[in-house]
Amino acid sequence: MIRYSTASAVALLASLGAAQAQTNVEWWHAMGGELGAKLEEIAQGFNDSQDEYTVTPAYKGTYPETMTAAIAAFRANQQPAIVQVFEVGTGTMMAADGAIVPVHELMADHGDAFDPSAFLPSVVGYYTDPEGNLLSMPFNSSTPILYYNKTVFEAAGLDPEQPPETWEQLEEFSNQIIESEAATCGFTTQWISWAQTENVSAWHNQPIGTLENGFGGLDARLSLNGPVQVKHWDNLKRWSDEGIFKYGGPVGGDNAAPMFYGQECAIIMGSSASRAGIIANTEAFDLGYGMLPYYADVEGAPQNSIIGGASLWVLSGKTDEEYAATAAFFQYLTQPEVQADWASFTGYLPITQAAYDELEGFYSENPGADTGIRQITLNEPTENSKGLRFGSYVQIRGVIDEEFEQLLSGSKDAQGALDAVVARGDDLLEQFQAQNQ
Repeated sequence: MIRYSTASAVALLASLGAAQAQTNVEWWHAMGGELGAKLEEIAQGFNDSQDEYTVTPAYKGTYPETMTAAIAAFRANQQPAIVQVFEVGTGTMMAADGAIVPVHELMADHGDAFDPSAFLPSVVGYYTDPEGNLLSMPFNSSTPILYYNKTVFEAAGLDPEQPPETWEQLEEFSNQIIESEAATCGFTTQWISWAQTENVSAWHNQPIGTLENGFGGLDARLSLNGPVQVKHWDNLKRWSDEGIFKYGGPVGGDNAAPMFYGQECAIIMGSSASRAGIIANTEAFDLGYGMLPYYADVEGAPQNSIIGGASLWVLSGKTDEEYAATAAFFQYLTQPEVQADWASFTGYLPITQAAYDELEGFYSENPGADTGIRQITLNEPTENSKGLRFGSYVQIRGVIDEEFEQLLSGSKDAQGALDAVVARGDDLLEQFQAQNQ
């Protein structure tokens, strides 16, 4: 039998009491693989930094699966304190009356040193209400940028240090690349919805919808069938027919990256957070980076791009101690060194100016790593370029993909396809409004 002295017994009991007194909060997320491991490292870093609280991450599958699991858990009163929700779920989360605790309220009650002005407006604007109050905590934010094959550019007689800045240049460069036989395709893209519709709209300061792209209320409707969007879809169809552009498929465009890696296409537009993966798959050639192209004849372009990714939402029904723990964790997440470590490892954007400054050395040593943050902060966001907020937007993105494929097949022209996106999307928005008012 093990015997303890009185002093050691008291110490043991004290340590057990301290451990039992820690407040634990659950964090449900949608990140597997290396990103999930890095996320768990961040949570462990917070746990090791103090002895009052612990955060326990739990992987719940894809973004839709994670949000669905959280909603089901809330209905059963078994919800976590924190859930990671992708950006197009923002409207749905906001409409979940009584289910969320806005971050600005959480931090006002528990975050003594929280400073909303420290955040980069172009990153956090997506997750604010019309008065600028923060609703959820940005966590993994990215934006689409241009990647190009410098080796192919040089073989085609182009300047390998000069990516196309405009769509007019991109067409010219693509023709030269194909004619020189340096590659068989000029460009491909991931995410027709995010990169070639939503971001083309924001980059040219064109509305995606009414009422500040949905920020103004549930009665907002789509308006992404304007002249600039129609012109761009019309060009994509023409470029597809001419072989300049090759379609990578619906949703994220899973077939696009292999065409770029295999040097079939000289250019790809994809997430800034894909940088590490693209580098790992392009060792056979020199990789370059650029901002998204813009149309030179559109006044005010380029404006700024908008983000993708996810944020952290706080669910209601928890204790004051759990909310204090959540606020302390969010304070930890915004520390410059934590943000800089996350951004440099993943390619996601820093969310504060201090974190951006912390990354200066990393950016100087890793050319192209700052393309996304420079692009998204190029100009102060406008009502048309701070993001979008519509209910049922996951389904609306599916509609965008379906109508784009109708365009490519020749069943519809650009105007007809985008008119159908608006009509079908507005039907979904009307249903969402009726269900949530």
